[in-house]
Amino acid sequence: MSDVFVNYRTGDEESAATMIARELARRFGRERIFFASDSIEPGHRFPAELIRAAEECEALLAVIGPRWAEVLGADGHPALEAEQDWTRREIRTALDRGTLVIPVLVGKATRIDRTVLPDDLQELADCQYRRFDHRNSESDLTALGDALARLLPELGAADSDTRAAREREKAKSRKKSAKNTGHTRMRTRDVEQRVRGGIGNLNGDLGTFVNEPQGPVNTGRGHQYNAPHFQGDNTGVQFTAGDNSGTVHQRFERERRSSDDGR
Repeated sequence: MSDVFVNYRTGDEESAATMIARELARRFGRERIFFASDSIEPGHRFPAELIRAAEECEALLAVIGPRWAEVLGADGHPALEAEQDWTRREIRTALDRGTLVIPVLVGKATRIDRTVLPDDLQELADCQYRRFDHRNSESDLTALGDALARLLPELGAADSDTRAAREREKAKSRKKSAKNTGHTRMRTRDVEQRVRGGIGNLNGDLGTFVNEPQGPVNTGRGHQYNAPHFQGDNTGVQFTAGDNSGTVHQRFERERRSSDDGR
């Protein structure tokens, strides 16, 4: 059984009906969308198939373009006036069974004029409609599919777009979790590095640090200069001064006693 019956009139926006049927079939599955030219198998009796599908569907989309009520039948009169007109019969069958009927107004088609409808289709003028425009086909098709998925829960359960969206969210969540795990491991390595000593970068913010170096260390861009090691005896100040662009200078100063301040 098909969930959605796509009803249209030959000579009035068949292309729009085809686009709608194909997009819904892609999204919900071909077996859930009835479109006469695609759904009736060769050799099957189309009158019986059309009526059966119209009776069993959960929703009927009446695709209505600007010429929907004007297309002429074989007798030269508007096809809509003929009781055996298939477009009319399909809609009438759905209305009589209390099926959800959604008019889809295509392009410049205006809201259905009750005065052009036969008595058995008068209710069609009261049904809330959707719009479809070829210039906005993608967004209009998405909105139509979303409405059907919401109104028909079983159809919504088969929505491939919803499943795809869920998979994207899961993948995004897994990627975020993996990224956070990587950051945690990096922070752990930083802390371990700081505890063990050596030279490195702490958490990426504090710059280069040196802790318990085991040999000469140069953190600049120039030559490295190694100063000798001095032992002090607390009687003076000993220090070395230098940079990476010249020689190392050494200077020794003895602390000035307070008694020498006046001399």
